[in-house]
Amino acid sequence: MNTSADLLKSLKIDRSAPPPPSSRKGLWIALAVVATLLVLAVAGWLLFGRDKGIEVRTAEVVAIGNGGSASASVLDATGYVVARRMATVSAKVTGKVREILIEEGQRVEAGQVIATLDPIDAEQQRALSASQLQAARSQAVGVQAQLKEAEANAARLGALVGQKLISRAQFEQAVAQRDALRAQLAAAQRNAQVAADSLRISAQGVDNTIVRAPFAGVVIAKAAQPGEIVSPFSAGGGYTRTGIGTIVDMESLEVEVEVGEAFIGRVKPGMPTETVLNAYQDWKIPGKVIAIIPAADRGKATVKVRVGLDAKGDPRIVPDMGVRVSFLEEAKPAQADVKPGVLVPAAAVVQRDDKDVAFVMNGETVQLRALTLGRSLGDDREVLQGLSGGDTVVLDPPEQLADGSRVRIAREESSSDTNNE
Repeated sequence: MNTSADLLKSLKIDRSAPPPPSSRKGLWIALAVVATLLVLAVAGWLLFGRDKGIEVRTAEVVAIGNGGSASASVLDATGYVVARRMATVSAKVTGKVREILIEEGQRVEAGQVIATLDPIDAEQQRALSASQLQAARSQAVGVQAQLKEAEANAARLGALVGQKLISRAQFEQAVAQRDALRAQLAAAQRNAQVAADSLRISAQGVDNTIVRAPFAGVVIAKAAQPGEIVSPFSAGGGYTRTGIGTIVDMESLEVEVEVGEAFIGRVKPGMPTETVLNAYQDWKIPGKVIAIIPAADRGKATVKVRVGLDAKGDPRIVPDMGVRVSFLEEAKPAQADVKPGVLVPAAAVVQRDDKDVAFVMNGETVQLRALTLGRSLGDDREVLQGLSGGDTVVLDPPEQLADGSRVRIAREESSSDTNNE
C-alpha cells in the first residue's frame, strides 16, 4: 500500500522547479531563409532588372593611305648576306705554331699580330747571314789595304822607270798587281753587298713567322692551335693546317640574290630595295641595287644581283644569313589635292539633325561623331574627317541610340541560329 501511494506522489508536477531552456534552432532557420531570399533578389535584379544596353553590330574603320606616295614592290627575291672582304689568313712560311692571339668573335685591326710561329730556324739563318756579311766586309777591307800598297808601289816604280833606274818589266809587273787587287776589291765589295741582301732576306724570314691581320674586321673562325704545323701550301694526310683563322670586314657586307631571267628586266642599277633578314622579320633595311652581274646561270636560268645595305656595321647582320629582298619602284610625289582618309561601311553612316554622323565604340558606351564624307566606293564610304583608322563603328544604329548610350555587341552565333530557324 505504501508503495502505491509513493508512486502517485511522484506523478505530481513540481511548480517550484525552474523552466527548461528554450531552443534557438528555429530562429537560425528563419534568418537563413531571409538571407537566401535577399541573395536571390539581388541576382534576379542583376540578371533581369539591370540595363544590358542596346544590342548592336560593329565594324572596324580602315585607313586608305597617304595619297599613294609610298613605293610599291615590283619584284621579290631571296638570297644571302655575303662579304666582299673575307680572308683566311695563313703564314707565308711553313712552321710550327707557337702562339694564337685570336678568338671567334674578336675584332682585330689592320696589321695586328694574330699568331706567331716558332722562329728558331729563321733566327739561326739570320745569324748565319750576319756572319757571312761580316766576313765579306772584312775581306773587302784586307783587299783594299793591299790595293793601297800596290798603287803606291806602282807609282814609285813609274818614277824610277822614267829615270831608267829599273827595268820596264818590273814596272809592268807592279801595274799588273795593282790592277788585280782592284778587281779583287770590286769582287769583295760585291760579295759584301750580296751578304747584306742575304741578311735582309733572313730578317724577312724571321718576320714571316709573325702573322698579322691584313685588314680590320671580325674573326669568324679559328683554324689552328699552338703546336700544329701550318703551311701556305696544302699538304696530304690532314696534319698540316693551311690557315690560322678567317677574318671578315663587316663594313663590306652586302646581299646577293638570284633573279629569274623572266623578271630581270624589272631590276635596274641604283633601284631602291628593302631587305628583310630571316632572323629579324620586323626589321626592314633600306638599300639599293649595286650591280647586275652580266652572266646567267644556265642550269637555274637566273641572274645574280648585288644589293647594298644602308645599315652597314650593324652586329645583327652576319655573313650567310638568309634574306628576302623587295625591289621597289621609285616613290611618286604625293598629290597636293589628295587628302588621306578612311573607309567605313555605308551602313555605319546615319543622319542626326541633318548631319552625317557615326557612333564609335567607347568601352560599353558609344560616342557620336560628326563626319565629313568623301567618295562612295561600293558598299563603303570615304570619310575625310571625324574618324581614324582602327576605330570601331556601329552598323545600322537604331533610332533610340544616342551619344553615351550603353550598348552590347551582338553575338554572331545568335544571328546564325535565327537564320537556321
